[in-house]
Formats: sequence, C-alpha cells, structure tokens
Amino acid sequence: MLTGKQKRYLRSLAETQPAIFQIGKEALSDNLIDTVDKALEARELIKIRILKTAPEDTKELAFDLAMHTRSEIVQIIGRTLILYRRSREHKIILP
Repeated sequence: MLTGKQKRYLRSLAETQPAIFQIGKEALSDNLIDTVDKALEARELIKIRILKTAPEDTKELAFDLAMHTRSEIVQIIGRTLILYRRSREHKIILP
C-alpha cells in the first residue's frame, strides 16, 4: 500500500510521461492486460488513457485493471490513470 508521500512522488514522475496505452471500445481484453502487466514489470510506472468509446466507467476500468495486474492506482484524473507496481529490479526508489 502506497503512502500519500509516495503517491505524490509517483505523480510527479508520471507528469512528464506520455500515456503508453489507450483503452477503447474493447475495454479490458486478455491481450491488453498481458501487455500492461509486462509494461509494469519493465517500467514500474505507467500512464493509461481511457477513450470516450470505452464501455465502462473510468474508475471501474482502473480498479479492474489494477486488480488483474496486481498494481496500485496512483491517480485517476479525468480519463487518464496512473498505475504503479514494483518490479523485481526496483527501478523507482520510493521515499
């Protein structure tokens, strides 16, 4: 579980990153979950954009994706969400 200080730090890191995934009308496919899982292992912190064509609510998609990838939601702003999961290599050192 992330503390408030850790979430603030992760939000500051994610601010300059582009969204590397988009979730559209197909919502959470097995392929998307697998790809996000691999990206979390490689980067630890990812930003995802949810398009207006997505069939579910942004928060529902965020919680489902976090559950399937065993990651934590750092932030949800509008249709953008930030996920974090520590990898084996610990690339991001949390305060």
